[in-house]
Amino acid sequence: MTHRAGLLDTIRVAGEVFVPTLAGGVLKRRPRVMALADRLRLDSVAIHALHRLRARYGTGPVLLRVPGRRVAVLLDPEDVSRVLTGTPAPFTPATREKRTALGHFQPHAVLATPMPERAPRRRYNEAVLEASRAEHSLADRVRQIVREETRSLPADTSELDWGRFQRTWWRIVRRLVLGDAARDDTGVTDALATLRLRGNWAFLAPKARRRREWFRERLDTYLDRAEPGSLAATIAAHPAEEGVDPHGQVPHWLFAFDAAGMVTLRTLALLATHPDRAAAAEAELNEDDRTRPFLRACVLDTVRLWPTTPVILRESTTATSWRGTQLPPNTLFVVFAPYFHRSRDLVPFADRFAPEAWLDGRAPDFPALVPFSSGPGRCPGENLVLLVTSTLLAELLARGEYRLLAPKTLSSRTHTHERLPATVNDFGLRFALKPHEASLSSS
Repeated sequence: MTHRAGLLDTIRVAGEVFVPTLAGGVLKRRPRVMALADRLRLDSVAIHALHRLRARYGTGPVLLRVPGRRVAVLLDPEDVSRVLTGTPAPFTPATREKRTALGHFQPHAVLATPMPERAPRRRYNEAVLEASRAEHSLADRVRQIVREETRSLPADTSELDWGRFQRTWWRIVRRLVLGDAARDDTGVTDALATLRLRGNWAFLAPKARRRREWFRERLDTYLDRAEPGSLAATIAAHPAEEGVDPHGQVPHWLFAFDAAGMVTLRTLALLATHPDRAAAAEAELNEDDRTRPFLRACVLDTVRLWPTTPVILRESTTATSWRGTQLPPNTLFVVFAPYFHRSRDLVPFADRFAPEAWLDGRAPDFPALVPFSSGPGRCPGENLVLLVTSTLLAELLARGEYRLLAPKTLSSRTHTHERLPATVNDFGLRFALKPHEASLSSS
């Protein structure tokens, strides 16, 4: 049965779940807020808040008392599965909130597009990103780019931190998406970052139309060039249906790659603090299978532990029935992924690093484990992201051994491997690197 939360419970959920998530930056992370969230363990607070909600009201959905908006919080894994498999109808991802926020920098992206315009844009994304293929046709090019950019790091560098990592990461992304000519064009990705920061404010910030036009013109310059070996060339080779706006899909790909960079460094931190997993990953480097299944599983489990999209939204397009209760159209359904990923009563391996769960068939038994979402709205770039992240991790591991210096909340000296923290600040990740002798000799 569906229940309506009391006013006090609504205020507590808003203050402990939604406000910290919004403050951290939904579209562009705010480093200072993330550092504070890490220090205060705010994701743990949010997870406990939803546990209290379920204990008081049952499996839900639980309706919050939000003026002018009907908001239903999902607390049952089967309900999560129902909503995500029911995308885009009767549960559209193009919610009012999402359209407003994403409209600051990607108004034509598939996530912000309602039906019927959504269908051809989704097909186009799936075609260019090759969603159905385990390995994108650019796989060899990806390996070449990652190898070149990783080796451009000085071999005798004793530390790796977020700043040094992200410079390498964005060179890889710009070359892959836009072509080699964009390698050092930080202006195009910095402009996108500025627009995303405005998008964090959604309804509260006016759109920076001149900046968005400048960004789009700069983007078009590279996409029109269609440099071979880039996604820009793949776009040029794929005719688009009317209304798709192929170039308008690219800002979201760049946005998604930003999150993928965070995941890569977080995965390196987990490997640095789990010697057994690091040994398995390094053993994989000597195998012939270049798809790196174990490293891909490591990335998947890192996203499970710390979802880059903590709040998944869907809006009903028709009336829906929930345990005998009718909810009208335009109800906003909220999935707070950390609750489903990190609740020990829902997932036996909730708080530990368990990449093997994605290889031995256990993960699909938990329908609310959705590191890349699920159903027809599943991220079409999942396999491409896993290719890039696992390839970069392989190159980094081949350079030497890593010891995590910060943050202390993730250090193996301050937590047990059965209780990883629910929050990690990737901006504060810092490693000591002991290069392999072969790396030093090749510098």
